[in-house]
Amino acid sequence: MTVDPRKDPRLPESPNAVVVFTDLNCSFAHLGVYRLHETRRRLGLEGRLWFDHRAFPLELFNHSVNERPGVDSEIAVVGALAPDAGWRLWQGPDWTYPVTTLPALEAVQAAKAQGLAASEALDRALRWAFWAEGRTISMRHVILDVAKETGAVDVSALAEALDDGRARRTVMDQFAIAGEGRVNCSPHVFLYDGTNEANPGVSARWLNGDFGTGFPVIDSDDPSVYDRLLNHAADLLPG
Repeated sequence: MTVDPRKDPRLPESPNAVVVFTDLNCSFAHLGVYRLHETRRRLGLEGRLWFDHRAFPLELFNHSVNERPGVDSEIAVVGALAPDAGWRLWQGPDWTYPVTTLPALEAVQAAKAQGLAASEALDRALRWAFWAEGRTISMRHVILDVAKETGAVDVSALAEALDDGRARRTVMDQFAIAGEGRVNCSPHVFLYDGTNEANPGVSARWLNGDFGTGFPVIDSDDPSVYDRLLNHAADLLPG
């Protein structure tokens, strides 16, 4: 039985959307979003299923910057699960490392006014810009440059939305919706009928300290969970 999404704000508003709660500088989210795109393409579901990105701002949950040592320690481990996703250790000066992802998360939400295609194109491009190219995606001009490079985003409209802050409320509302354990982590995927998976297919733990001190170990990885999720999402489509 389908769960009414109006009764659960975590769920998509229509069966042709897949909600993905993430942060942009989360390595597990970068892996998950890459696998979502690749699986959708391989299954021939492009144009039938869309990714509705929602914000899971780690800096707000943790009351702290997502520390570079923790992020760097994950790259070789998580990156090895999908090398083609685009990974590189930060090469710029420390003072150019993004201290916040809120402006970029806000831009992804603002782009939804242009449709989910524009929003998911910007989300994926921002991830590539940070993880593969080492660009400071907290900066307004970088966000707009990345948006222009997608060829899918009206950059003038996005700049106007960023400048008047119209999507900041959306990011904060999504942060509130995700709170109190209702969204477990970045990434967490939700389908129209309530089916959901947190950090799909991956089980990990930290050794010799927590994030920023120790290092992650992947206990199991099952990429086929993305096939199951998207095939199930396709089964929910009308007709």
